Amino acid sequence: MEIFLDTGLVEEIREAAKWGVIDGVTTNPSLIAKTGRTQEDVIKEICEIIDGPISAEVIATDVDGMIKEGKELAKIHDNVVIKLPLTEAGITACKWFSDNGIKTNVTLCFSVNQAFLAAKNGATYISPFIGRLDDIGHDGMQLIDEIRTVYDNYGFTTKILAASIRHCSHVRDAMMCGSDVGTMPINVVKAMFKHPLTDKGLAQFLEDHAKANS
Repeated sequence: MEIFLDTGLVEEIREAAKWGVIDGVTTNPSLIAKTGRTQEDVIKEICEIIDGPISAEVIATDVDGMIKEGKELAKIHDNVVIKLPLTEAGITACKWFSDNGIKTNVTLCFSVNQAFLAAKNGATYISPFIGRLDDIGHDGMQLIDEIRTVYDNYGFTTKILAASIRHCSHVRDAMMCGSDVGTMPINVVKAMFKHPLTDKGLAQFLEDHAKANS
């Protein structure tokens, strides 16, 4: 499973890039707004740091507006992926981008039926929001499992991008369900490195080494 960093903060991306485990970045209007910068400037800088898919989201809600914005975003860098909402307009625009060789990430997916429609129109990525489903008492990971089954049944090449990941258990479960990508905030990636027994074992090794060499 590829790991994408879900952020608009360039300093976080620079920090995480040093670990060598980050394959791409996802952003959205809310994350970009926190930076106080324009989306174009942020995306340009991210593309200089990470050589991988960088999702940039359209703001328009109509098909023509989405296509116009997406075409401009795609000019920023070859790695830019156009992020579209899972609406009638978004799915329609997805078809246009797919037909014109521009990669897409269809976001705000909450059902397998929605994921099916995105795949039908050639979406590069589908982003089911597992954490938000958990928040309302549904099983977000079940959706990942269902999408995996449907995509495998029909040979769809759309990649499942598990989004709204809140903790390491989400990451583990997404991998177990066969998600192609997991996008997550930097604190979740940092938590993946951690285990109390690792810390305890390292401390013991260092203590024993110090005793043997004193």
